[in-house]
Amino acid sequence: MPVVIRLATPDDAAFLPAIERSAALTFRLIKEVSWLAEAEVMSVDRHLQLIMLSTCWVAVDANDQPQGFLSAQLYGEDLHIHELSVMQALQGQGAGRQLIEAAMNEARSRHLRAVTLTTFCDVPWNAPFYRRLGFEQDSLATPDPRLAAILCDEYGHGFTPGSRCAMVWRVSR
Repeated sequence: MPVVIRLATPDDAAFLPAIERSAALTFRLIKEVSWLAEAEVMSVDRHLQLIMLSTCWVAVDANDQPQGFLSAQLYGEDLHIHELSVMQALQGQGAGRQLIEAAMNEARSRHLRAVTLTTFCDVPWNAPFYRRLGFEQDSLATPDPRLAAILCDEYGHGFTPGSRCAMVWRVSR
């Protein structure tokens, strides 16, 4: 099913938590993180905040209904991806890649330094997926302090230490 990527609008915000819940169901396939299928998702209010910053994109179907989203935020010269979620039924069909490409294009057009994110190191649809799109794991020798703080916070919320990594896609100038 072809999707179109566009900036999210305030009317989209109510649909995004259900998309995130649907996407998280895939974590049931991995025992160690299966709890994520029932975890809390980003609130509608938080989605609205990111939508108002023009750093949230949606993948919509032929009826303009959101089927996936990417929510990000600017931090200095970086666009940080908070969440990428695609309805479980559409996963593996390119919508996630298209959403990432929208964020990359935005970073280019704003002349930013990088697109950043944190993700699972070994989950096939996480770090390996981002590597295929050109992301690199943040240097362990001199980690970015902002990304290191995000990882520390994630471990404080129940993620197994060492299971997550920070990744960076550097904008070509």
